Amino acid sequence: MSARHPIISVTGSSGAGTTSVRNTFEQIFRREDVSAVYIEGDGFHAFDRDTMRARMAEEPHLSHFAPRANLLPALEETFRRYSESGEGRTRSYAHDEVDAARLGVPMGKFTEWQDFAPGSDLLFYEGLHGCVVDNTIDLARYPDLKIGVVPVINLEWIQKLHRDRSIRGYSTEAVTDVILRRMPDYVQTICPQFSWTDINFQRVPMVDTSNPFIARWIPTADESMVVIRFRDPHGIDFSYLVSMIHDSFMSRANSIVIPGSKLDLAMQLILTPMIMQLVERKRRLG
Repeated sequence: MSARHPIISVTGSSGAGTTSVRNTFEQIFRREDVSAVYIEGDGFHAFDRDTMRARMAEEPHLSHFAPRANLLPALEETFRRYSESGEGRTRSYAHDEVDAARLGVPMGKFTEWQDFAPGSDLLFYEGLHGCVVDNTIDLARYPDLKIGVVPVINLEWIQKLHRDRSIRGYSTEAVTDVILRRMPDYVQTICPQFSWTDINFQRVPMVDTSNPFIARWIPTADESMVVIRFRDPHGIDFSYLVSMIHDSFMSRANSIVIPGSKLDLAMQLILTPMIMQLVERKRRLG
């Protein structure tokens, strides 16, 4: 952790809602005049799309959730380097034709590595592996603020099924195969990270999701609640949050439950003072 060069890490699996969380952070950064450099976890995948498909044909259980399918030592080095000097580098991955046109690379390929712009206030990471800790990697020790974004598992599957079928044109059977392929890495790599995060936002549907493979619609925000868990509740003004967020309540001494439609408001109330504390400490140190 670094007072001069703080890092914020948002960790969540595909479809968990990390993109909307990033949008909220961007709103806060813009409003509070915070200069951030961004890392997307996809940029640290080890293989481009064609190579990954070839490797998956050889290894039936390989997925992007797996540490071996990612450049985690390079990500850890980027975290370390930024925390020490405010420097580092990243690259981007073209998921689709829109990304390809924007980035100037073929779909399924990476851009060249690029150095961070100088003079940033903080580093913002969004991806699958922001808090991986194992025998060789300790990514959780570098971020000053670690956020987990994770829907309950059936909701996550519904979101993936709908996205991959409607946007990517996959069949239900093909998406199911991907889910099954990912399960060992989900259990062994993704889930343990949420024990290291400072705050977890977990979306829970209030409608029946018993069989996600036949669900016709993704539960809406109004049909969901969000459980917000603080690893260290000291200093969190729960009474203020409950008074400001209509229909919210505390479920445990370190947890508050809010309506799904109030997630953006809750994040603004909770995260803005935390971000500004990091930035003001950095600016005091010059």
